Amino acid sequence: MPFIMRKSAESSVVSPLALVVAVLCLTIVNPTRADDSATEPGRTAEQQQAAVQQPVITVYKHRFCFCCKRWMEHLQGNGMQTPVVNASNDELSELKGKWRIPTGMQGCHTGVFNGEYVFEGHVPARLIRKFLANPPEGSIGLTVPGMPEGSPGMYDGDKFSPYTVYLVMRDGDYRFYARVEQPEAGPEGDAAMTAERAGEASADAGSPQGGS
Repeated sequence: MPFIMRKSAESSVVSPLALVVAVLCLTIVNPTRADDSATEPGRTAEQQQAAVQQPVITVYKHRFCFCCKRWMEHLQGNGMQTPVVNASNDELSELKGKWRIPTGMQGCHTGVFNGEYVFEGHVPARLIRKFLANPPEGSIGLTVPGMPEGSPGMYDGDKFSPYTVYLVMRDGDYRFYARVEQPEAGPEGDAAMTAERAGEASADAGSPQGGS
């Protein structure tokens, strides 16, 4: 019996060399993931930046909504892609309900980015890009309630009416986000399209009238 006990004690001693070999084997079989952890959860930093600079906004709208088409042209002029899904009024209502957009905060169309964020109504492209670059905590998108005459897709170049853009919150609530006090400017904005129309009208007015 003493012989057995002594043998058991000797077998429980691990030599330093064996310990080093074991550590090396574990390192090879299961290498550290520290360097990969920053890119594992989703897109790379470059992909995220590209998504912000050239976002794809899927637009859900009624087939005969023409102001929706003008809003899409505004987004396209700002470097955004706008694939379309034509839907019935019931389907649009169901979609808005799934995104928990408050009834009083709804617009005539719904834009969805990557299944993550929602842009309801005539939201300016610059504010969409600003939101995507830094979404406020607890928010899932932006909304412009109704169809304000000064908003992209609605503004016709006459009197401008200021309007408010709201945050859509994850809990179904909403918060103030920005106040728009002037038309969207630039070659891609409604103001530019209005200037173009004014130029065409002026050219027509200056053309000779009358016939033979």
